[in-house]
Amino acid sequence: MAAAKAHQKSGSGDGGERLIATNPIARQNFFIEEVIEAGIALTGTEIKSIRAQSPNLRDSFVEIRAQGKRLEAWLLNAHIAPYSHGNIWNHEPLRKRKLLLHAEQIERLFGDTTRKGYTLVPTRMYFKKGRAKVEVGLAKGKTKGDKREDIKRKSDEREMEKAMKR
Repeated sequence: MAAAKAHQKSGSGDGGERLIATNPIARQNFFIEEVIEAGIALTGTEIKSIRAQSPNLRDSFVEIRAQGKRLEAWLLNAHIAPYSHGNIWNHEPLRKRKLLLHAEQIERLFGDTTRKGYTLVPTRMYFKKGRAKVEVGLAKGKTKGDKREDIKRKSDEREMEKAMKR
């Protein structure tokens, strides 16, 4: 039994992270100030579909809603394609999915998002120890000028890299 546990800890792929999907628009349109790892409540066909093909996080966002006396975080607009071998109980591709966070984390994020200009954006989805996780970023929107500065800075960095190689 101890040998089996040692094998699991030796990096057989179970303990590490395996990237499923990223949200390229998140860092392009927002300044990500803080990232938080959240679990995600999925149905059986959703997890099978994620393992078979990559979901799309491009237009997705996180919303915090009051459910009775407590707050809950929901992932909205994340597209997970229907499972190819699913039947009549297959999931809706764009359904809202509950994020699994501690109550204190949700309350703190809710306080941060009520400030002007802040939002919660999923930046990537990955497997960690066989469980699907979502990395949620507390983000502030970029203006058009900020985006232009980023593009200029990246092109300057590329030119400097080219010059250094020569």
